[in-house]
Amino acid sequence: MIGIIDYGMGNLFSVSKALERLGVNYFISEQKEQLLSADALILPGVGAFPDAMERLNETGLTEMIQQFVESGKPLLGICLGMQLLFDQSEENKLTKGLAILPGEVVRFTGEDYKVPHMGWNRLIFNNSSTILANIEEDFVYFVHSYYVKTSAQDVVIASCEYDVEVPAVVGRGNVFGMQFHPEKSGKLGMELLRNFTELTKERMSQL
Repeated sequence: MIGIIDYGMGNLFSVSKALERLGVNYFISEQKEQLLSADALILPGVGAFPDAMERLNETGLTEMIQQFVESGKPLLGICLGMQLLFDQSEENKLTKGLAILPGEVVRFTGEDYKVPHMGWNRLIFNNSSTILANIEEDFVYFVHSYYVKTSAQDVVIASCEYDVEVPAVVGRGNVFGMQFHPEKSGKLGMELLRNFTELTKERMSQL
C-alpha cells in the first residue's frame, strides 16, 4: 500500500488517478502513524518551497518523512516534492529542506530563455537505476522555475538540458525524486511510476 502525503500543497488528484490506472492500492493521509505504516510514500508538491517546509514542520511530517526514510522503505518526491528532499532552497528566502539528498535549489537565470521551464523535454540517462528499468530516453512534462544544483553526480539518475543541466530523476538508496510530473508525462511517466511500485514490492520483500 502506497501512502500519498497530504500537507495541503500537492496535486493529490492527478497522482492518485495515475496509481489507480496502474492498479496500485494507495491512501491519502496527513496522519503520521498511518503514513509510517505504508509500504512506500509519495511526496507531491505544487507551490513555493518555504511554504511547503513550513507546513511539513508545523505538522510534524518532516520528522515522519525522515523516520520513514531511515526505515529503508521507498520514498518518491514529485516536482516541488523532489526539491524538498535537498538541503536548502533560495526560493523567496533561504530555507532549509529535508536534507535527505545533498544539494540546493536555485532559480533559472532566465538569460535568453523563458522561465518557468514549461513543456516537454527529453530525459538524458546519467546513472543506472532500477527506477529506469525497461525505459528508453524520451520526453516528459516539466513546469518549474527552480532546479536542483548538486555536486553529487551519483544522485543524478537522469537529467535534461535547459540552458543548464537540470536533474530530472534523482535518487540514492531508497529515496527517489522526479522534477517533472510523471502523472502528466504519458507512457514514459506511467512506466516510471510503475517501476517505483515494483521497486517497492522488492524492497518490502527484503525488509
